[in-house]
Amino acid sequence: MTAKEETLVVSSREPFALHATGLRKRFSGVEVLHGVDITVDGGEVLALLGENGAGKSTAIKILAGDYSRDSGEIQINGQTVQIENPRDASQHGIRVIYQEFSDAPDLTVAENLVLGAWPRRPSGIIDWPTIRRHAEESLRTLGVELNPDTVVETLGVAQRQVLEITRALAGEAKLLILDEPTSALTTEETEVLFDLVLRLRSQGVAIIYITHRLDELERIADRVLVFRDGDVVTEGPISNYGRSDIVTAMVGHELQDQVALQTDPKDFGAAVLTLTAATSNPAYHDVNLKVHKGEILSLFGRIGCGGLEITSSIFGLRALDSGSMDINEKPGPPKSPRDAIANYGIGYVPVDRKTEGLLPVLNVSENLSIASWPWLTRLGLLARNLVSGVFDQWRTVLDIRAKGGGSQAVETLSGGNQQKVVLGRWLDRESQLLVMAEPTRGVDVGARAEIYRVLREFAARGMAVLIASSDIEEVTRISDTILVMSRGRVVAHHQAKDVSQAELIHQAGQDASNKAEVMSSGFSA
Repeated sequence: MTAKEETLVVSSREPFALHATGLRKRFSGVEVLHGVDITVDGGEVLALLGENGAGKSTAIKILAGDYSRDSGEIQINGQTVQIENPRDASQHGIRVIYQEFSDAPDLTVAENLVLGAWPRRPSGIIDWPTIRRHAEESLRTLGVELNPDTVVETLGVAQRQVLEITRALAGEAKLLILDEPTSALTTEETEVLFDLVLRLRSQGVAIIYITHRLDELERIADRVLVFRDGDVVTEGPISNYGRSDIVTAMVGHELQDQVALQTDPKDFGAAVLTLTAATSNPAYHDVNLKVHKGEILSLFGRIGCGGLEITSSIFGLRALDSGSMDINEKPGPPKSPRDAIANYGIGYVPVDRKTEGLLPVLNVSENLSIASWPWLTRLGLLARNLVSGVFDQWRTVLDIRAKGGGSQAVETLSGGNQQKVVLGRWLDRESQLLVMAEPTRGVDVGARAEIYRVLREFAARGMAVLIASSDIEEVTRISDTILVMSRGRVVAHHQAKDVSQAELIHQAGQDASNKAEVMSSGFSA
């Protein structure tokens, strides 16, 4: 056994089996979970699938003690148990990693790893050497290069996600529930996570794995359980299902294969966005690109490659240190987001829609229309009937599912519908250039297909679209043109129909400082 394996505190485990039957849950009198059954045994990975709003999160929050069930029973190893709060779940060995961070951003990495269980000396003083040793061992177990003394709020999204996983695995987990754990991880970090999950499985840990990335299932899952509209619609070994079977079960009908949309050659219009030797230290350097009318261009690379920072510069959130930017032949970059919207015709969908894209104090109609408010006023006052009309217009086009209509609180929508609201804001504004950062992160397969359909439709009408994404499946499905980035530099330039996913992944991992390697990738300097 290697030293790395010895540091994992899961060397021996008692048999574990969880069987939940008839789980029901209502909110405000509306039943959202209709008597579902969930079974998972130690030593297996159960993939829990379904669109946003299907009931997955409600079910796991019942198992985790965050929600009380209205009816149903939970058994562990054949014994009925009561899980009324997270402490009860923890005592039964149930650990959950949610999409939303639950860390303490003001504390260090080491301190976060012992939250709620601070080791103390006999005198009662906190045992700081033990905290640091525990942190080093836990981080080494995952192969994570994080300084235990780093304050968490200074970490990036991917690093904070890895910290959440490390903290959950530091305890004696018997059932580990992972909710979209790879949504912010690089390819290498994802592989490290998969290796660890499979190792935990081999040692008897039961794992419930929630994901919208169906390409992960073959690698990680033993069984699948699919929810739709609060019910279980299918369950069985992963070997019984193809991708199309799972998608159909999730959405209730077949989806058009989006790959076919970008295989035909296209004639694009004039350049809408031009970057020439654009540099913003330390994020990206000497970037050259053009996005034309009717074109969807994607910047593909690992998290931290510089693509997200380029989108920030285009929207006036980050300055250039050198080089130039032209938007519709007008010198840029914009001085601010207000300048980008008003004077350059740019729409921007940020990577974090909840904190950067949506205004939670406003309802769905108001969030959809806010970029168009200057045209929705009468005598200096916002015309509510016009605001409501914006929702009526885009609800059908984008398939926004809001049971409460335009007056529904935007924060109560599923992730996919929230993303459609942010997208619709710029479509209503008639933006000439749409910039999207990780556009379908945390979005289910049905909503993802709808977003791709709308982007294709509006690109066909002449909109220019620039996407920064670390999702290999996404960029190959939606793009006309793909620029591969590594360490802040463009290392390859492809027509999407002419390149394989394997080639893109390889190029995203190459050393951008190696001139010969960059040139051999097909990128013309």
